[in-house]
Amino acid sequence: MKITEIRVFPKNEEKLKAYAAVTFDDCFVVHNLRIVKGEKGLMVCMPSRKKNDGTFKDIAHPITNSFRDEMEKLVLKAYEEKMKEQAITGPDAAYLARLAATRALVDEDE
Repeated sequence: MKITEIRVFPKNEEKLKAYAAVTFDDCFVVHNLRIVKGEKGLMVCMPSRKKNDGTFKDIAHPITNSFRDEMEKLVLKAYEEKMKEQAITGPDAAYLARLAATRALVDEDE
């Protein structure tokens, strides 16, 4: 089984940083993976549902640790790329570009 697409949907919350959807072999997708900030950094949580006793149970998850590690690495890489993309094209990008241009003009005049 091969991961063929990862889509990241950023959230601006303290612990929840994004949702992700992972497509396998271009024919099966798992939605609602969560990228959360934990005590040791970012981690990927599998989709889950709340049970009657208040605990949560994963509804989809990797069977082997090696595949879990690979998937987590790829999902976090996609998240980092999305954050870089947003930093470049986000709403503040135009403001930052104008600020840099203004500073360049000021530096030229000095």
